[in-house]
Amino acid sequence: MATLVRWDPIREVATMQNELSRLMNGLFESNGRPSEAWVPAMDVWETDDAVVYSFDLPGVPQDAITVEAEDGALTVSATRRRSGATKNDTVHRAERRFGSFSRTVGLPQGVTEDTIAASYANGVLEIRVPKPEQSKPRRIEVTVDGSTSHPTIEGSAT
Repeated sequence: MATLVRWDPIREVATMQNELSRLMNGLFESNGRPSEAWVPAMDVWETDDAVVYSFDLPGVPQDAITVEAEDGALTVSATRRRSGATKNDTVHRAERRFGSFSRTVGLPQGVTEDTIAASYANGVLEIRVPKPEQSKPRRIEVTVDGSTSHPTIEGSAT
């Protein structure tokens, strides 16, 4: 006995959209998972005098890492090359990511790029961004007709 299914054009369009999305998400690896770009893990924390950004970059040589600060943004980019197997070897499983990446994060307002310091040890890149000094209120003297004999009015920031 045949089963009849009512034709639903919305379901057909949704199915086509899912298939196109799957197709456009990139090439598939041998284990059936979609390929993903390599983006290292990052932690950010704040101390009394600095904001610290820490990136996990195992297997990346120091000369392959670039750190740039410009217009209130910190950009870290690096390249991790595949090691081990050559193109003549048979690879049975490849889960480690390799290639180039670039990641940009915002910097606190008022930071001077010259004060940023970066260190790299044991596969961890640590970037220390000193906090800028808070602006302090300044005293403005009020004059009348060029004379400064009147008392000064003081103000404070809130």
